[in-house]
Amino acid sequence: MSLRLLCCVALFFWGAGSMDTKVTQRPGHLVKGKEQKAKMTCVPIKAHIHVYWYRRKLEGEFEFLVYLQNNDVIDKIEGFDQQFSAQCPKNASCSLEIKSTEPGDSALYFCASSESTVLNVSFS
Repeated sequence: MSLRLLCCVALFFWGAGSMDTKVTQRPGHLVKGKEQKAKMTCVPIKAHIHVYWYRRKLEGEFEFLVYLQNNDVIDKIEGFDQQFSAQCPKNASCSLEIKSTEPGDSALYFCASSESTVLNVSFS
């Protein structure tokens, strides 16, 4: 039984609320087995064209993953394309997908539609 738990990847997502004033992410949490796809979506603040994806591993700092403007990737971490894919089509939800989950992917995943949103995040 403990071996099975080690093979699972738990993904948690930050944020929910009105689509006009807040970023909305779905699903709220997701548990996947090893080597599965994991897709999360984000609806940015209305009229924002920027989307930033970050993750925070247990007891860790926020780690930048990718920055999109409209559907164009502007900046990303090294090795992003091997592990992830991201898109943000006009007038549709943005998404981040882990191509093949590994235990090291367990984290809080955070979507923001402006840099100032990210700078103001705090945890108790």
